Amino acid sequence: MQTHIPRLILAGTNSGCGKTTMVCALLQALVNRGLKTGAFKCGPDYIDPMFHSRIIGAKSANLDLHFFSPNTLRYLLAKNGADRDISIIEGVMGYYDGAGLTTTKGSTYEVAQVTDSPVVLVVGAKGASLSVLATIQGFLDFCPNSHIKGVILNQCTAMTFTALASEIEKRFKIKSFGFLPSIPECALESRHLGLVTAAEVKNLKEKMRILAQQAEKTLNIDGLIGLANSAMPVEYQPVLLPPKESVRIAVARDKAFCFYYEDSLEALSDMGAELIPFSPLTDKTLPDNIHGLYLGGGYPELYLEQLGANTEMLQSIRQAMEKGLPCIAECGGFMYLTKSIAGVPMVGALEGECFNTGKLTRFGYVTLQAKKDNLLCKAGDEIAAHEFHHWDCTAPGDGFTAKKPTGRQWACAVSTKTLYAGYPHFHFYSNPAFAEGFIDTCIKEKHRHD
Repeated sequence: MQTHIPRLILAGTNSGCGKTTMVCALLQALVNRGLKTGAFKCGPDYIDPMFHSRIIGAKSANLDLHFFSPNTLRYLLAKNGADRDISIIEGVMGYYDGAGLTTTKGSTYEVAQVTDSPVVLVVGAKGASLSVLATIQGFLDFCPNSHIKGVILNQCTAMTFTALASEIEKRFKIKSFGFLPSIPECALESRHLGLVTAAEVKNLKEKMRILAQQAEKTLNIDGLIGLANSAMPVEYQPVLLPPKESVRIAVARDKAFCFYYEDSLEALSDMGAELIPFSPLTDKTLPDNIHGLYLGGGYPELYLEQLGANTEMLQSIRQAMEKGLPCIAECGGFMYLTKSIAGVPMVGALEGECFNTGKLTRFGYVTLQAKKDNLLCKAGDEIAAHEFHHWDCTAPGDGFTAKKPTGRQWACAVSTKTLYAGYPHFHFYSNPAFAEGFIDTCIKEKHRHD
């Protein structure tokens, strides 16, 4: 199958060059023009898609070639972009940066190759002039068929842009699509996992209004729309998910637990699950009549006092798990189920206490292989996963083996016939059989009470 998805990739020279700010400015400007706008993020990031979603009023999807086969990635691009006038795909890190220090595997460049999408490179111009052209030339020449069709200069003055734009177009035969000046009042704060979440940004709407207003002045938005419309059709084979009996799954969704891949949750819905949102921060008990529980990642460590004080919810979850409620708990959700985080008592359904290591711990892409039959799969089954955390646990589990592309491996995750709880995050479209396993166990739970 093939379908026309107007799209372009906004890639960066490196992390911190202003990709997310540029993408947000463009998304808001497109929405302000009345265009039905789609958004995607290369890589495993949760936070940037939250900003996208706040702006466009719809989900933002991840495109990750560690998680997905090329066909699955193209299918998700087509599925999520089908009803959009234009879709903006935000790159990850620098354009060529991949899963290792010396490979483009999993990079934005690889996504551009697999999807045959036009790329606009965001280049930081602060403190530079002619050297900006050297940077551009390096990116154009570094790998064959770069897909780079134009550039945008960030933190650039009008005078510098005017001088450089004609040189860029003359030397490289690509388009200069404008610039954004430095706008300190619109800076987005960061923490150790990247940007703070969209829900934590004060005056986000006002910041987006200012950015979009500036984008209309100094970006060639009509040119960017034209480039997106020139993209080749996306070719794919549909990924079919088996329909299952209806079950109710409670999903923790609040400021403490907000790291979810929306396509992954949607896979559960497409199979027949009804997803019931609840808040471990503010609700007193789990939703009624549920057959499964999903505790995603997030920042429980920032809300320890509130989580620990909500003893009714802690007891509700502990008792439900003692009775065998099927549960997935990833990273922050896993930490919440342990005895304590930084000494503050938590659910206590699992052994172990969580502590801050002060540095990234076992981070990056991994493949999980089950050591024994469990909630999600059979012994030996595998799924792509990702870790990114500064916290660890005295009992991180040993139900799976996490394998890095380098060959390094370690034991991780607590697993039983009704539980997956560990630091690694995964995406069900990496291996939909894991979603089937979860729902099948939820169906058994449903009928256990008939």
